[in-house]
Amino acid sequence: MKRTVVLLCIMFCVETLSAQSAVNRLKTWLSQSRNENIAEQKFARKSLSQVEASEAAKLLFAHKQQTLRDEYGKQWQEKQLHAGKYVMKFDYRVFGEKPADGRSLYISMHGGGNTSDAVNDRQWSNQIRLYEPDEGVYLAPRSAVNDWNMWFQPHIDTLFDKLIQLAAAFEDVNPDKVYLMGYSAGGDGAYRMAPRLADRWAAAAMMAGHPGDVSPLNLRNIGFSLWMGEQDSAYNRNAEAARFGKLMDSLHQADVNGYIHETHIVAGRGHWMNKQDSAAVPWMAKFRRNAIPQKVVWRQDDTPHESFYWLSVSLNEIEKGKQLIVEHADNTFTVLKNDYRTFKIGLNDSMIDFSKPVKVVVNGKVVFNKKVIRKIEDIYASIEKRNDSSLIFSAFITVEI
Repeated sequence: MKRTVVLLCIMFCVETLSAQSAVNRLKTWLSQSRNENIAEQKFARKSLSQVEASEAAKLLFAHKQQTLRDEYGKQWQEKQLHAGKYVMKFDYRVFGEKPADGRSLYISMHGGGNTSDAVNDRQWSNQIRLYEPDEGVYLAPRSAVNDWNMWFQPHIDTLFDKLIQLAAAFEDVNPDKVYLMGYSAGGDGAYRMAPRLADRWAAAAMMAGHPGDVSPLNLRNIGFSLWMGEQDSAYNRNAEAARFGKLMDSLHQADVNGYIHETHIVAGRGHWMNKQDSAAVPWMAKFRRNAIPQKVVWRQDDTPHESFYWLSVSLNEIEKGKQLIVEHADNTFTVLKNDYRTFKIGLNDSMIDFSKPVKVVVNGKVVFNKKVIRKIEDIYASIEKRNDSSLIFSAFITVEI
């Protein structure tokens, strides 16, 4: 009897140590200088409880934030970011008291474009003073290039993504309170970058820009505001803004839980709206990003993206115009449209019940129906990929069509 009790005690202690070892080993791993891939560590593939996954996420995110501060502290202090050959200067002003949940961030793009350094510098200087939110970090970047499409070239995605991460690390910005706006050429950028990086924004505002051939489909889960002078007829801007507003109207009518927007065609105004467009700032401030929306509508643009909200695809499958539309309710994910052979769904405890199977339905057919486990390697991968505290996933499932 005594031997049985001892054996049971040993078994219980071993199980307890095993359950704790993954997080404890992670702490050790993080405390040491390591170059190897964490996915190669056995502890990173162990199943975690909800509490353990939460603790692992906090440890890994804090480590990533400190790494970011160490690596980019000088660039943030000097107010210029580097992405390959591109250098983007920026300046910012801080307004109001910091809320308990962190500051807001407004990224405000200047006008100008295919002109001289001096002209674009003046436009940047104007943009720094143009708007004043009641609260938040109001940040105006200086375009790294002097081209007509300066705000939607491929390097902008990298620079804006890093800008958001650094604002969170150095100014305690809440990633769920990030807003995009721009005037003239900056308005061109708002048209393009609002949908392209929609999973970064709570809301966006376009002032006096031109949409080109951009699609608004990705705007489903953010607020979007259009401001245009009635007489701003250069490049047909006024007619294009009205057209885009009607397109947003139709999208909202077909999907009443998405595509929240406003369209303002300002009577009697030309390219300069005499700051009437400043009303867009408090309108945007009412929005908070829904980082885990129940429905994701994702269309690829000119610049390829591997992830969008809780969805991700392989880079070698990406083509402009490809779409992936998925909605979820509890543990069931329903694919409404898909142009890919395979894609991944990121999961965490705010989305599903890990004690039950996860089901994926395509064309009425169940293509996945299994329980999944939380793992450190998946938490680590999502933090390394996005470094976004609201987009940390403890499990991924691959859907093959």
